[in-house]
Amino acid sequence: VIIYGDLPKNKENVIYLSNHQCTVDWIIADMLAIRQNALGHVRYVLKDGLKWLPLYGWYFSQHGGVYVKRSAKFNEKEMREKLRAQMKAETPMYLVIFPEGTRYNPEIPKVIADSQSFAEKEGLAILKHVLTPRVKATHVAIDSMKEYLDAVYDVTVAYEGTVDHKGQRKLAPSMTEFLCKECPRVHIFIDRIDLKDIPEEQMYMRRWLHERFEIKDKLLIEFYDAKDSKRRNKFPGKSVHSKLSLKKTLPSLLFLGGLTASMLLTESGRKLYVKTWIYGTLIGCLWVSIKP
Repeated sequence: VIIYGDLPKNKENVIYLSNHQCTVDWIIADMLAIRQNALGHVRYVLKDGLKWLPLYGWYFSQHGGVYVKRSAKFNEKEMREKLRAQMKAETPMYLVIFPEGTRYNPEIPKVIADSQSFAEKEGLAILKHVLTPRVKATHVAIDSMKEYLDAVYDVTVAYEGTVDHKGQRKLAPSMTEFLCKECPRVHIFIDRIDLKDIPEEQMYMRRWLHERFEIKDKLLIEFYDAKDSKRRNKFPGKSVHSKLSLKKTLPSLLFLGGLTASMLLTESGRKLYVKTWIYGTLIGCLWVSIKP
């Protein structure tokens, strides 16, 4: 894990804005949070369909996640109420938002072309390595929590080994590929932004957010396309190879591994494991449909 920029050592209440390429992006937020002792503070803004995930859909909702629908179906009032409830409960906030709304996938060029066409129509800069960001969820989150937040983290992520022999971007690693070391290094650039430097009106925030994604695009152009090969596969500026000590990772591994193994090694444990998934999923789906 190679980190660039200004990641504070201490935990803060933040909104985390990042480019989105694959499911590993969710874990990148955890990687940064654990380095600030804030792993349990991570919440996500998720697309509405993910609330039906077995067990996890219910878990994300109960852990402060916010499910949103896209475009005209976006429910601003519902999102504000959820965030206000979190603030009222004084819930620590490490709220992860992917403003692109969907993954950047070079194997689906139509999505990229549509995004660029929309930017051109709106008079915005056309982006190459990221999609045109959507502002609604970001604006609602910042506007609702502006007195509660310490900062916004603007995060740019690049995975090594995602360029083919022709220099074209390939699909970012899947979770399995990432965990099996198909991507040996991940580069993370963090820019900590004070709330006072972000415009409050949605119209101006939209322009600001697009400008932030222009910066991301320039970083990624340097990473993937720099003419000087020595400048590729890294972001400009100083970097730190960030390793975690065993004391931060071993206890949770032993706890979860021991708990799972103890269930799967006995017949009654295996029955309980299966019933938890089946009934937990059914009850969870019912819960999120009644109380999103």
